[in-house]
Amino acid sequence: MSVVCVIPARFASQRYPGKPLVQLRGATGQLKSLIERSWRAACAVSIFDAVYVATDDGRIADAAAAFGAEVFMTSAECGNGTERCAEALGQLGDGVEILVNLQGDAPLTPAWFMEYLVLGLRKAPAADVATPVLRCDGATLAAFKADRAAGRAGGTTAVFDRDAKALFFSKEVIPFTAKVYSDAAPTPVCHHVGVYAYRPRALRAYPDLSAGRLEQVEGLEQLRFLEHGHTILCVEVEARGRQFWELNNPEDVPRIEAMMADMNMA
Repeated sequence: MSVVCVIPARFASQRYPGKPLVQLRGATGQLKSLIERSWRAACAVSIFDAVYVATDDGRIADAAAAFGAEVFMTSAECGNGTERCAEALGQLGDGVEILVNLQGDAPLTPAWFMEYLVLGLRKAPAADVATPVLRCDGATLAAFKADRAAGRAGGTTAVFDRDAKALFFSKEVIPFTAKVYSDAAPTPVCHHVGVYAYRPRALRAYPDLSAGRLEQVEGLEQLRFLEHGHTILCVEVEARGRQFWELNNPEDVPRIEAMMADMNMA
């Protein structure tokens, strides 16, 4: 049985068209596309038996093939990354134990986030899906609030119960806290990291589930699982000094490039 990673990527992003091919400058000044940086992050995970890019766009497919990625061509009708991963699973066939969806806008995702995610799902047989959460420090929480104050839908936050089962995900900052935190202080807010580990049975079922009201309001694909009674396990991970941010908007490019420079990431 194998653990495979699929990176879904589409060109026609509503918030940032062409985002997978946006060039990011690393600490050495070298430019690599967002999709290449995400693929290289996945290739650094020792627990993965294979890494694929799944897209419906020839420009992304050509770029991915040029840097050495294996590519699945998927339907333009896929409504989100989870549906694209489900189609890729159909092309992979049987023999997959866990499929990990690393969204193509998260190139700063450390390898141990994804390793903990797979291990967490293996230890929770009742869970259908697992996803990592990272407790925000004061500086990250302030960045979240600044995005919302500027009218940008930036990172996603998550709340979960005492057994780490997800209760809700939101592009708002939840839970609300009026307290002011120093930059390095831990907060009660958890940043949802854009990675999912699916059991094949849950992933195969997903495209046939109707999109619920909350998914449509928030624009968050994982809410479909919750609205249909599936269990999502939230696996809390540690930053270990690494900075983390997703590329959601054009304004995130200089922020991510600055983080790569600080962390000496080429």
